[in-house]
Amino acid sequence: MVNDLLLFVFYPAVLFLLSWPLSAYMKKVFTLEKTIVDTVFRPVEKTLYRLCGIDASTEMNWRQYAGTLIGFNLLGMLAVILIQMFQGVLPFNPEHLAGVTPWHLVLNTAASFMTNTNWQAYGGETTMSYFTQMAALSVQNFLSAATGLAVAIALIRGVTRKTAKTIGNFWVDLVRSTLWVLLPLSILFTLILVQQGVIQNLSPYVHAATLEGSKQTIAMGPVASQEAIKLLGTNGGGFFNVNSAHPFENPTPLTNLLETLSILLIPAALVFTFGRMAPDKRQGYAVLAAMTLLFAGMLLANYYSELNGNPVVQAMGVSSPTAMEGKEVRFGLGGSSLFATVTTAASCGAVNSMHDSFTPLGGLVPLLQIMLGEVVFGGVGAGFYGMMMYVVLTVFIVGLMVGRTPEYLGKKIEAREMKMATVAILLPAVTILLFSAVAAISEAGTSSIANPGPHGLSEILYAFSSGAGNNGSAFAGLTANTLFYNVMMAVAMVIGRFGVIIPVLAIAGSLAEKQISPPGPGTFPTTGWLFVILLASVVMIVGALTFLPALALGPIVEHLLLLQGTTF
Repeated sequence: MVNDLLLFVFYPAVLFLLSWPLSAYMKKVFTLEKTIVDTVFRPVEKTLYRLCGIDASTEMNWRQYAGTLIGFNLLGMLAVILIQMFQGVLPFNPEHLAGVTPWHLVLNTAASFMTNTNWQAYGGETTMSYFTQMAALSVQNFLSAATGLAVAIALIRGVTRKTAKTIGNFWVDLVRSTLWVLLPLSILFTLILVQQGVIQNLSPYVHAATLEGSKQTIAMGPVASQEAIKLLGTNGGGFFNVNSAHPFENPTPLTNLLETLSILLIPAALVFTFGRMAPDKRQGYAVLAAMTLLFAGMLLANYYSELNGNPVVQAMGVSSPTAMEGKEVRFGLGGSSLFATVTTAASCGAVNSMHDSFTPLGGLVPLLQIMLGEVVFGGVGAGFYGMMMYVVLTVFIVGLMVGRTPEYLGKKIEAREMKMATVAILLPAVTILLFSAVAAISEAGTSSIANPGPHGLSEILYAFSSGAGNNGSAFAGLTANTLFYNVMMAVAMVIGRFGVIIPVLAIAGSLAEKQISPPGPGTFPTTGWLFVILLASVVMIVGALTFLPALALGPIVEHLLLLQGTTF
């Protein structure tokens, strides 16, 4: 336990130490200042613009930015659909895997990787060829993460600019996010993973005989490169079916720590970048402090619940109550709890343990974090702009309390911004609850449940939370590769992605046009601990008001029944 607590202290310290210099670099990248990699990537950037006929000097208003973003992502989704369908005749397919079927699985997978969800209703090593993994899934890992980062930067411009009509150029933000940020970090991390034992090859699968004399097929492939971007881009889609619990993806305790750090590296750095671009570093510190406060509470709640284990097992007099079901012994309880909390604080979804095997309250933590919108650091870009919607809501509430028009960084928060922020916060929540309700009362939904009772409801809630929250992790007891779940999840993922991005860009455009008012005697400071506590409280209160009834019917009642010795 002492070692676990030391890990929990060590982790954020290293995270902030690494994200601070990265934030300075990212600020230079998106303000077009000179960086150390310009000589490498500037010629590539100019060539891309010339080939695509893009005028990098022309900025866009928010509607143009949103339209270009949506059109580009839909084309990417179409490309993933076609590659899956024709993978049987495409190269780098040593196992001669046929085109992916049925059609609704193809649609679900394409929507999943386009929206940065990476929900996988298939087994990667038995379904996808190397070409599909690289040309379709890994490419979308880069582009979907770059899209989220571009939206976050556009929002920062909207908040900080003085009376502007534009919020940037989507193509420039996309290219710079990919070439300057994601690609160099992924190359470096890939080399580290390979050194630690993560495989990276294009070899055919290995067929071996076990000690018992049975046959075993050992999957090969370009794993390290996909592993790097799936974590740095907070994508989460594993090369193997068991994701980062597989020793070829996550072989050592050191890789487990590095992978956990990589998930939150860019999201944490982006908050520092916001402070640098504000320009008031204290604004970034305040948002980061609220995120850290929420993260610490979630991590300790998950760890405490898992440490105590199943109360039914405890009642049997078992000497060690620790619940290790579904967890890797090589990572231990601390490494498993930390990874689960980090991956659902971000919109990542990579897992090194099976969340379905957690205790009811231990499983509630990752579920709740996704339901809150994964604003506790969150995904690349998505976590920041999601938390900024809560910032808008918080300053509005404070404005009502003091009887003054709410302001943030000198920009007045008025009816338009409040409407858009409300849509961005509530639309994914409505999707989760509505779609879960449909699944819970329909035979098509309930027939996929492997566990009866409240845990079955938790599995449904987790699935649609993961889809609408663009997370991608799952409670494994739900059979999701059906027509009902593939289509419903695809719709939920698209709503959860663009139903937030469009209001965020609308707010960015609206705020960019406003003048910056100097602070006055009645201006509420947004850099102190009072604001930090208010912001964290608003996040939790909105989450409780929205989801507590559903959670009470799922993990909470399951825990209460376990205390009485009732099992299912």
